[in-house]
Amino acid sequence: MGDPGGIGAEVIVKALADESLRRSARFVVYGLHEQLAYAADRAELNPFWFRIPADHVTRIESGVVVADFDEFSLAVDPPRRPTAESGRASMRFVEAAVDDARTRTIDAVVTAPINKSAWELAGFSYPGHTEYLARRFKCRRVTMMFVGGSLRIALASIHDALFDLRHKFTIGLVFQPIDLMHTALQDWFGLSAPKIAVAGLNPHAGENGRIGDEEIRIIEPAIVMARDAGIDAVGPFPADSLFRRAAGGEFDGVVAMYHDQGLIPIKLLAFDEAVNLTLGLPIVRTSVDHGTAFDIAGRNRAECGSMKAAIRTAVDLTRRRLHLGASVAREVNRAI
Repeated sequence: MGDPGGIGAEVIVKALADESLRRSARFVVYGLHEQLAYAADRAELNPFWFRIPADHVTRIESGVVVADFDEFSLAVDPPRRPTAESGRASMRFVEAAVDDARTRTIDAVVTAPINKSAWELAGFSYPGHTEYLARRFKCRRVTMMFVGGSLRIALASIHDALFDLRHKFTIGLVFQPIDLMHTALQDWFGLSAPKIAVAGLNPHAGENGRIGDEEIRIIEPAIVMARDAGIDAVGPFPADSLFRRAAGGEFDGVVAMYHDQGLIPIKLLAFDEAVNLTLGLPIVRTSVDHGTAFDIAGRNRAECGSMKAAIRTAVDLTRRRLHLGASVAREVNRAI
């Protein structure tokens, strides 16, 4: 459910109020029943779920279950600011979801937004869900990817201060998202030979070293590594024109060098339908592309388009993943 002080409860209730979406899978909402009910009442929606204690989650056969963490006594009207209690609650929700994903009780995880300041107040040092999930699943390589409209964008760096990036900017940092995106485009999106464009870091992609040499020293060698691995990677291209070319269908995916370089075009073109994916995990994890929106929390003003898209994407990718797994198992059985 994300941070209880934000719009997580509202966008979840509004998204799952769509009966066609509810029919696409079985759902467990890890959160607070009272806040979800309050959000439904404000939106004039009838509750479509049944409540169980959070520690009673088992494999469900149909519908929507709210795993209620009633040990948290938070007001139904959101506090609309970061608090230590909301930070503890939002971390507890995702902890429980990951526990159930690891035991295969659930097949995918969709996260509503958390607030990093609330996590800090609660004593958690993770910059966001991506870093937390990487640690829990013991994954050394994870990449944040966004899908929206005609764009698919993976990020080389995630929650790094821009001036600090110079200390972390390596060939491996650039190669990793190219590699993981290539695999995701093949396995999840059914593209047998995807073409991936790589953005430059500097204006005009460095102009052959005149405006920074990172393209020559780091990005170009990473692209060569990718090509040597059989990946159709091209670039580096100036970022100011690259995303327009990608939106026009010239490339199947783009690797951006830093957070806002990739997020600005995706939010500009597909703000209400963009989805955040985590590549490199053993499960499907999707999320909305927006934050907690404290300023409108509890006021029935939040749009649920991104949450709907995140849920649909999780369902579609999980079906493809399970189908591929079944196909591989059949091939192994034939070989045996």
